[in-house]
Amino acid sequence: MSTSTPSDQPRASVLVINSGSSSIKYQLVTPDDGRAVASGLVEQIGESTGAVKHVAHGVTTRRELPVPDHAEGLRIVLGLFEEIGPDLSAAHVVAVGHRVVQGGARFDGPVRVDAKVERDIDELSPLAPLHNPANLTGIRVAQALLPDVPHVAVFDTAFFHHLPAAAATYAIDIEVATKYRVRRYGAHGTSHQYVSDKVARVLGRPLEELNQIVLHLGNGASASAVRGGVAVETSMGMTPLEGLVMGTRSGDLDPAVLFHLHRNAGMSVEELDDLLNRRSGIKGLSGVNDFRALHELVEKGDAGARLALDVYLHRLRKYVGAYYAVLGGVDVITFTAGVGENDDVVRAGALCGLEGMGIVIDHERNAGRKSEPTVISADGSRVTVMVVPTNEELAIARQSVEVVGA
Repeated sequence: MSTSTPSDQPRASVLVINSGSSSIKYQLVTPDDGRAVASGLVEQIGESTGAVKHVAHGVTTRRELPVPDHAEGLRIVLGLFEEIGPDLSAAHVVAVGHRVVQGGARFDGPVRVDAKVERDIDELSPLAPLHNPANLTGIRVAQALLPDVPHVAVFDTAFFHHLPAAAATYAIDIEVATKYRVRRYGAHGTSHQYVSDKVARVLGRPLEELNQIVLHLGNGASASAVRGGVAVETSMGMTPLEGLVMGTRSGDLDPAVLFHLHRNAGMSVEELDDLLNRRSGIKGLSGVNDFRALHELVEKGDAGARLALDVYLHRLRKYVGAYYAVLGGVDVITFTAGVGENDDVVRAGALCGLEGMGIVIDHERNAGRKSEPTVISADGSRVTVMVVPTNEELAIARQSVEVVGA
């Protein structure tokens, strides 16, 4: 009689789902080795024609077809796994991990989804009206289509759940703040936690001994101050609108600007929401929100593009200085996400002029895109500067495995 060994067993995998208002992003991940076995994206859900991309076995399959709702979108995804592979029934899927943006003050870590968790996510929707309803839709649809696999919710806010009260509290009437749950929740927490842990492993230093600043720079952008693996400050606030300048979001703004525009321009709450979330940031100043296009405009002498880049870099430097003070000194500053990993102009500009704080970039090391963890600071720099690619899907997969005990 033959017996199986651990190497004979299929690797456990997790199907990670990020359900947006009109999209579904997914990955099939093997958490032990960090490999993305397959991935894909369903876009333009609810429009006349949807766009579907499925990547597996080194081949990208693209299709255009109607995707009327998320249920049909996930059915298409499961159909592609069955048609093209890999076969989910043979992939030893131990959990489905769902990204959820807002966990409020209730969730300080990942949880297995049950009826109460669903109600809580729904009840927290006023704090993330663009995200939580879509996240919950994805959970419910996936549960219906994959009922025999445990589902896990992983919250963007969890890493910042235990911010010090001085960092989490806004200076408004405490009764109003308490009643309406107004506080700093942060976002991108899964990425900030993954990157700060990865930095310690790459450098071979105890996480507990490091003061870190993590700069997650994508279309959305956020900064965090992490002491000994614990977040003590972050730039995003009650919503992802606060903080750094972003692709289409304003970041920090005098609240009285809203009163002024309402009283003098007659702008409604909905119009102000649209202005600050979709027509501001880099796009609002330059007309583009892709940094490749922005740099092209700067090279052509476009004044609006130059101003947009200067404002973006100024805000970054301001946060680095502020978090240096909050931490009382910094060991490592790390860039991550799409802009942070790929844009050497932004990385150099963000830290330009901070040599007096012991932050010195080596321009040769900094040059180009980085697909692996890379030290870009000069040998004499007191502060180590790094680029570490983020992997939120892997982080969600590993947290999901911990929750289900697989």
